[in-house]
Amino acid sequence: MSEITNKVSVLFVCMGNICRSPTAEAVFRDYVERAGLVNSILIDSAGTHDYHIGHSPDMRSQQAASGRGYDMSDLRGRKFEYQDFERFDYILAMDKANLAILQSLAPADYPLGLFLEYANHYAGHEVPDPYFGGAQGFEDVLDRVEDAAHGLLQHIRLKNQF
Repeated sequence: MSEITNKVSVLFVCMGNICRSPTAEAVFRDYVERAGLVNSILIDSAGTHDYHIGHSPDMRSQQAASGRGYDMSDLRGRKFEYQDFERFDYILAMDKANLAILQSLAPADYPLGLFLEYANHYAGHEVPDPYFGGAQGFEDVLDRVEDAAHGLLQHIRLKNQF
């Protein structure tokens, strides 16, 4: 657990922090709220690049998420900071390219991983960037994120016995 907060802390990371990682943050936050674990798990998201600092998530991400009952309206893009290695117990990348960037910055032996390592149906895959595609890409992101969010929550509950 993070020593700063006494909570398990999870950070989702993609490139710009306006599509995939805020979707993961919103979905996982919803799952944590429904499980009654808001006081036990801290959730955030960030991007490896500074393209969209302070911006709301992409409208297409927000619309797709809203269609499934997830609210992303309060989220704002931010860039990953080195201090995040101290703040978060889990730093989970959406794809291998962003994982490689995180690995190049990480302290030795920091346990980084891909978010979909926790998925049941999409294990071993990446969350594809839907930015340059159509609406179906955002639905695909949600399918993958929901699957992995369920698995991650199960993992954290078992590991921390709550």
